[in-house]
Amino acid sequence: MDYSNFGTKFTQPNGITQLMEDLGDAKNSNNPNIVMLGGGNPALVPEVNNIFINELQKLVANNTLSNVFGLYDGPTGNDAFRAALAKQLKSEYSWDLTANNIALGNGSQANFFVLFNLLAGSMPDGSHKKVLFPLAPEYVGYADQGLTDDMFVAIKPDIEILNTESGSNQFKYIINFKAVEQVLTSDSSISALCVSRPTNPTGNVITDEEVQHLDLLAKQYNIPLIIDNAYGDPFPGCIYTDANLIWNSNIILCMSLSKLGLPGLRTGIVVANNDIIKAIGRVNGSMVLSPNSFGPSLVTRLINEDELLPLCKNSVLPFYRQKAQTAMNLFDEIFAHLPVYLHKVEGAFFMWLWFKEAKITSEQLYQKLKEQDVYIIPGHNFFIGIDDAWAHKHQCIRINYATDASTLRKGLEAIKAVMA
Repeated sequence: MDYSNFGTKFTQPNGITQLMEDLGDAKNSNNPNIVMLGGGNPALVPEVNNIFINELQKLVANNTLSNVFGLYDGPTGNDAFRAALAKQLKSEYSWDLTANNIALGNGSQANFFVLFNLLAGSMPDGSHKKVLFPLAPEYVGYADQGLTDDMFVAIKPDIEILNTESGSNQFKYIINFKAVEQVLTSDSSISALCVSRPTNPTGNVITDEEVQHLDLLAKQYNIPLIIDNAYGDPFPGCIYTDANLIWNSNIILCMSLSKLGLPGLRTGIVVANNDIIKAIGRVNGSMVLSPNSFGPSLVTRLINEDELLPLCKNSVLPFYRQKAQTAMNLFDEIFAHLPVYLHKVEGAFFMWLWFKEAKITSEQLYQKLKEQDVYIIPGHNFFIGIDDAWAHKHQCIRINYATDASTLRKGLEAIKAVMA
């Protein structure tokens, strides 16, 4: 069968489909020894899961599920949820917004597809616009979102080796603002900045000063700043360092219910100026009629009764902070005295390992581990728009530590054995 250009582009193998296919294969496998450290699934936090089950039972008891199952929401999403979230954000952060500044989509992935292609690609005047990632590596799911080729530009990070009290081999990526400003000055095709915070895959949380600098640059060049906040505040709140959330009419803030524990309900959230929200609604109407209403309906009461943020603070955050500490302890034990570096864990639930003297690439490591039923994600997929010749690009891997300690230990020891 002959596919269109669209079909040809989106049916090619890529990093995100490799990740999701591995997840599906592992989920459907009867192998009890499989070690899944490669996906982006959140953990099942018992207290949070019980709350969601109780909310579902309330929807059933109140006979309101017919509204969820039997009616379309508007193209910008569930109005009650949007109003509740706007009220909460205004109260929590003193932001000047209303429900008209919020749109929903069927997961963050769908929202980024819309946003990237609204702002970049082939333009009506014949020009070609691009999105700039000021810090690589970035989320693998961005890489193949463009309807046209050559839609993304990325900046290599500065790499800071950290002096830790424990003597642990750690490092941190820092935004190279000189390089960012050079690109913005020299390349008029840049139409948006985009950064995730915390960053998937590294767990990096760019500082408040870095966010403010990016915001000023975006305003200076009259382009929006997109912040992917899927792991950040106010929910699920997986940040283990000091960081403040900001928003203004030039920032497009993207949030999600997935990492709160509802990945299967596909609820992505965009907070932006009214023009962007209207545009998203019109695209939603054309593509999906209206977004999924189940996720929003499940959490609206929790927001209205001021129960969601305490749940994140008292249950979600401590749960993942403990997971992070376990992951760091295991790294220090298993890779002690070896030339292996861990990116400083500041948020989300990923370990990003850098094998500084690796004799094989991360892709080769991935394939060798897969033969042993151990799944990780090779790092080169996350360096979107970065020259393949950069050795560092092929020396890193991402591990999801939102699992039990014995599984994580088994996976890390398998990695060490292959790399030894």
